[in-house]
Amino acid sequence: MDYLWIVRTFAVMQSLLGKNLAELGQVAAEAGLPRFAAGQMAAWLYAKGTTEVDQMTNLSKSARQWLKEHYEVGLRPAALCQTSQDGTRKYLFPTESGHFVESVFIPDHDRATLCVSSQVGCKMGCQFCMTGRQGFDGQLSAGDILNQIYSLPEREQLTNIVFMGQGEPLDNLDNVLKATEILTAPYGMAWSPRRITISTVGLRKGMERLLHESDCHVAVSLHNPFPEERAQMMPAERSYSLADFIPQLAREDWHGQRRLSFEYIVFAGLNDSKAHMQELVRLLAPLVCRVNLIRFHTIPDTPFRGAPESTMERMRDYLTRHGVTCTIRASRGEDIMAACGLLNTAKKNNEI
Repeated sequence: MDYLWIVRTFAVMQSLLGKNLAELGQVAAEAGLPRFAAGQMAAWLYAKGTTEVDQMTNLSKSARQWLKEHYEVGLRPAALCQTSQDGTRKYLFPTESGHFVESVFIPDHDRATLCVSSQVGCKMGCQFCMTGRQGFDGQLSAGDILNQIYSLPEREQLTNIVFMGQGEPLDNLDNVLKATEILTAPYGMAWSPRRITISTVGLRKGMERLLHESDCHVAVSLHNPFPEERAQMMPAERSYSLADFIPQLAREDWHGQRRLSFEYIVFAGLNDSKAHMQELVRLLAPLVCRVNLIRFHTIPDTPFRGAPESTMERMRDYLTRHGVTCTIRASRGEDIMAACGLLNTAKKNNEI
């Protein structure tokens, strides 16, 4: 099947997928339909997961014909699926702009998590991340984000969604918030926002909005508690430092069901010393949070090395003893380049 042809075909018309209730109301008005038709379309798109306009049988035949002439549902099937020996599946999805992004489905007993992308590539340039090496090729629309969910063969199994794939969610916050609105709204998927986590390196322009316009969990990519060292690994530190956003996070109430976590990839000899752990305890003392220690998955041409399991266990135990809830995240999908920091579609996008 020629997936490039599919991408270009879908690009001819606007997609209904990704439109919120207000926008579907505008579509209804364009079609000369009553206002309640917006709710009918939303139910077909987001509750029933319809794939064709003709399936919206409570709309008149003439209304469906008008919609078909002006809009597509907008679902784009995965162009490729790879399955890891541990059961993780990595999907390659085409986007409205003619690019590709990767999503990772992670089954785990009674949980099934989908790691979704928010951008084609990423601007952040983190030195240890394959997506950062890809560079930035474009924003995903809300429809592109939702397509990763609604075109997923295992969609009915999902229990959690994490915005931890390609891209920096706060650098595409309008579309991320629109997607999460649809996922959590009564007219949409009706999920609790507590089933969704939005990850960020910490961006000034988006942090305030994320904290006050969303009830989803927040995960901060930290990786080093010393600003000057973090800046060498993560250029975003130079424009919005730990010294700025940690106090901002501390002003929020994290005692309810909303969770704050910090992601910490452990690099041998770089961020795994006792001094790093002491500073991490000091830095996070004002916060109700948890730390997830993550194994470094080696990427080509990098000076970074992963720390041994014994080091990660020592760090976990130190943090726990000093009042910081800490876990070691299980590594999944490394053999298919689906683990943390390994997503990259540069080669596929360059083929277009």
